Amino acid sequence: MSNAWSPESWRAKPIQQQPEYPDAAHLTRVEQTLAGYPPLVFAGEARELRRQFAEVTQGRAFLLQGGDCAESFAEFSAAKIRDTFKVLLQMAIVMTFAAGCPVVKVGRMAGQFAKPRSSGSETIDGVTLPAYRGDIVNGIGFDVASRVPDPERLLQAYHQATASLNLLRAFAQGGFADVHQVHQWNLDFIANSALSEKYHQLAGRIDETLAFMRAVGMDSAPQLREVSFFTAHEALLLNYEEAFVRRDSLTGRWYDCSAHMLWIGDRTRQLDGAHVEFMRGIENPIGVKVGPSMDPDELIRLIDTLNPDNDPGRLNLIVRMGADKVEAHFPRLLRKVKEEGRQVLWSSDPMHGNTIKASSGYKTRDFAQILSEVRQFFAVHQAEGTYAGGIHIEMTGQNVTECIGGSRPITEDGLSDRYHTHCDPRMNADQSLELAFMIAETLKQVRR
Repeated sequence: MSNAWSPESWRAKPIQQQPEYPDAAHLTRVEQTLAGYPPLVFAGEARELRRQFAEVTQGRAFLLQGGDCAESFAEFSAAKIRDTFKVLLQMAIVMTFAAGCPVVKVGRMAGQFAKPRSSGSETIDGVTLPAYRGDIVNGIGFDVASRVPDPERLLQAYHQATASLNLLRAFAQGGFADVHQVHQWNLDFIANSALSEKYHQLAGRIDETLAFMRAVGMDSAPQLREVSFFTAHEALLLNYEEAFVRRDSLTGRWYDCSAHMLWIGDRTRQLDGAHVEFMRGIENPIGVKVGPSMDPDELIRLIDTLNPDNDPGRLNLIVRMGADKVEAHFPRLLRKVKEEGRQVLWSSDPMHGNTIKASSGYKTRDFAQILSEVRQFFAVHQAEGTYAGGIHIEMTGQNVTECIGGSRPITEDGLSDRYHTHCDPRMNADQSLELAFMIAETLKQVRR
């Protein structure tokens, strides 16, 4: 691979998972318009996340990354953003307090519009149309007009991401995230669940701790009243990403200012491909999905291409095996990276390898399998003497019925009650909080 890099050098490489726009001139005009818009995030924020990733890599913090499988134009609302943010706060406070571990909070939000597909087309009742690739590309409706890729959707995605970021910053720094409000973060349907008492007991212990800190004059720290919250999405549409590459005025380095962190999917991680080419040149912390087909030597080459300086805050390897494949495939990758001395953040994506089709026809995930993959992820790290650094999940603050199981079990027959996802099934708040308690207990044991 040539060392010469520019924001557009990816265009000379083979590329996967891209839509075919019927009007190239229209697309070019939209790309030029996007390039003239203000950035969505700033280089200094991405540098701070990279510093926090280094803390995780070195075993001093834990990464919580979660949000929608794919953001929707039609379902965009302040309440939806607030509720997802609230659940992430709940999960983080459970892990932080129970495990005594700082939690880095990253949302799959304000840019997670595009989705890779296993096939470029979809057939229903003998009719074949281009696949739905996310609202940033085309519409979910199964008709010819909806499935035509439309460049104007890139602009709509930018404006929705801008509004989302404005609201997230207000929530994170405007008092909503004040830890003194921990009792108020409960959602109504969680308050009626079996986890409610467990959460309120933890909140009561936090209240006692805050009362002590207040009594000795130590409760004025800004960290108690606001949080650092970062955004991330899969860097799938590289023409959109290129439009937000900016040279930082302080360091002279290139940053993709569409999000604080970007990641490469398991379908687009080819060493000679456009996505790796683009990502190797930006200074953001970046992620790579690591599936069961990954070869250990290939992984080392990929790490060295994306993180040639072996910087501990640069690269997040997001393991997505499936509960039935972790033990067979993950240890050999982990051992190879450890033997070669590469510094990476290891996190678990227990969602994408555990997708199944229910007897009712709905695409779903079994919560028991999600928990199993996470437990195995921790167990493998413990056996190898390495650090399990994070979790990467698809979840929502809405009371959906998309993943079966959980403490308030969702059955296959119950999936149709509130199945709202446009793409992959997400955990609801109840299931997300249950996962957080399990991780907190595991982290506590590991850190002891």
